[in-house]
Amino acid sequence: MAEPGKLLISADYSQIELRLLAHIGDIPQLKKAFHEGLDIHASTASEMFGVPIEGMPAETRRRAKAINFGIVYGISAFGLANQLSIPQDEAAAYIRTYFERFPGIRTYMDRTKQAARAQGFVTTIFGRKVNIPAVLSKSGAERAFGDRAAINAPIQGAAADIMRRAMIRMPAALKDAGLEAKMLLQVHDELVFEAPEAEAEALIKVAKRVMERAAEPACQISVPLVVDARAAGNWDDAH
Repeated sequence: MAEPGKLLISADYSQIELRLLAHIGDIPQLKKAFHEGLDIHASTASEMFGVPIEGMPAETRRRAKAINFGIVYGISAFGLANQLSIPQDEAAAYIRTYFERFPGIRTYMDRTKQAARAQGFVTTIFGRKVNIPAVLSKSGAERAFGDRAAINAPIQGAAADIMRRAMIRMPAALKDAGLEAKMLLQVHDELVFEAPEAEAEALIKVAKRVMERAAEPACQISVPLVVDARAAGNWDDAH
């Protein structure tokens, strides 16, 4: 709950991991969708199933969304089947179709696993090293876990790097804008602020600007980073 006379502002990166996958893996279809501001899950479903975005059934989009978010965590046919309450062979077919339509994602995954096994680590786009000792384990189950971690770490790690850069810059940006607003909390891809009601609109503009440009100048992301921000009297309503 915000203090009397103040509002909480939630500023959240929109689909940052999928955007970073598009950049890091150089995936043309995902890049095009993000540049055109399309609904990425509907766009993926259209690519996979050959159906138009307009009038797409909600269930078709939901299935594409589950794969989009699951793929960077190495989701299996078993896991996808459980998530969507569908037979495992149907889930396996969805995953095969996904990789057929987005071959660059499979290339990124294979390349990253190979690099992790050769080095024992992967790096983010900012050069931060993430050690993945499990890829060198004698246990097959641990190696499989290491492979999934290696695929995910450059993406989730880059998202974390970008968030840190935004947080470091934010206090000075708020001060330069003459705002009393304070940054309270970071939760995953979201920053939470508290500001006087009269400052909420100005705070949203500053937060979006700093967060959306946080990768620069160290890295030019090849798709736009987008931040959604809302103000409300409590955190729930700010989403």
